Amino acid sequence: MPGRYPTVDELTSGAAALAAAHPDLMGLRRVGTSRAGEPIRLLSVGRGSRHVLVVAGPHANEPVGGLTVLRLARYLARTARPGAPAGHRARARFTDTTWHFVLCLDPDGARRNERWLKGPMTFSQHYRHFFRPGFAGQPEWLPTEPGAEPMPETRALLDLQDELRPYLQCSLHGVDVGGSFVQLTRELPGLSDELVRSAADLRIPVELGPYDAFFWPSPGPGVYDMPRPQETDQFVSLPAATATSTWFHPHRHGTVTAVVEAPMWGVEGVGDTSPHPDPYGALEIISHALRQDARTLAGLLERVRPDLLATAGPLLAPVDEYLAVCPGLADEWAPEAALGGAGGRVITTGRRRARARAGGDIDSGAGTGSGGLPPMNRARIMALRIASRRLVIRTAGLLHQMLMAAPHPADGSPGTEVRATLDRFLTERCAAFEDDCGARWIPVRDQAEHQFRIVLAAAGLAAGSREPRAVRA
Repeated sequence: MPGRYPTVDELTSGAAALAAAHPDLMGLRRVGTSRAGEPIRLLSVGRGSRHVLVVAGPHANEPVGGLTVLRLARYLARTARPGAPAGHRARARFTDTTWHFVLCLDPDGARRNERWLKGPMTFSQHYRHFFRPGFAGQPEWLPTEPGAEPMPETRALLDLQDELRPYLQCSLHGVDVGGSFVQLTRELPGLSDELVRSAADLRIPVELGPYDAFFWPSPGPGVYDMPRPQETDQFVSLPAATATSTWFHPHRHGTVTAVVEAPMWGVEGVGDTSPHPDPYGALEIISHALRQDARTLAGLLERVRPDLLATAGPLLAPVDEYLAVCPGLADEWAPEAALGGAGGRVITTGRRRARARAGGDIDSGAGTGSGGLPPMNRARIMALRIASRRLVIRTAGLLHQMLMAAPHPADGSPGTEVRATLDRFLTERCAAFEDDCGARWIPVRDQAEHQFRIVLAAAGLAAGSREPRAVRA
């Protein structure tokens, strides 16, 4: 397996070569077209009557899934050969299954990230060339406006889900900093054991309080049950919720969706559930730094915004979105709001419901406080430290790219000063982020191998479940 991430073209050529080598077993077809005219391709393996759908590249900046689907396709082709051992686990378990692999759901965004794929794999290199559209531009999210049509990438995925009616859908994600975890729309008892076993073997941390599933119940280490569509499930400052995703669309067909996260950089602290010695002080630092850094970046942006409008392209929308959510998150993470205390308590109805679902006791002060967040152990504090620094550095990186794409400013103009200030800011914050979290690069082949194992484990568990149970039905 290659030691680096594939480009969109390499994914396509790799899939085409596999299909040509196994014409009796594989097929490659176009299932949609992106907003920029890129084909969205599906590689199918097998001739079974039941179906598994695996989606790579749902987030533009998370390329590991493409490598994982090629690994899965090669493996399934090898085990399906007549010469494969009759008792081979995959051959025996998936005889009646056809596997379908979306090579890259967001090829437009993926191409914008190709500048950092070959390394060096440092925070500075990554975030200076990072791209991720705002929530409304991410193809796994459904439109929130009544009557609005889904994006073409989203429509392609929805149509595929309705065509295949898979018993399992796996969405392959690659969180930039943190650990591995899985989010489920239906129960898969035993998946946590498989996740923990693979993570230990490959030295990948397991997230025990991830930002994406901060309020969700966990049936086992690293596995989180998605809230029901009618429930509030995220920090109230965020513009999207799980219910407005394509993960729940095939629920009507009995599908279980597993969102599989494999980190680029691992952080051991995300798996430490011991009590934090000073959650109040830690949250105060996190909240204050996020608020101050967001103000700094907003001030820099406003000084040069008129000069960027002609060349910003899709970069400006996520910058504005990040800067819009930062103040609200800083308020939610402020210790007085999060934990309660002398400064008063600010608990919204959404946070109150979310805390109740997570098993926290709102009124008793269970764990570390009686505010809007679950009991704050070291893992959850680390998750918020990562999330706050990530928001700031992603914003700075996108703004830096806009400045570099704009015409070079005249000497002494605001643009010259903003460029220099932003360059120093980005360098300093990247170094601080890496040091603060103790981040360790996870080899690409290990990221893909981990996803490969979890997808096979999830498929085995889902295939053996005759009547899938909804999460907390």
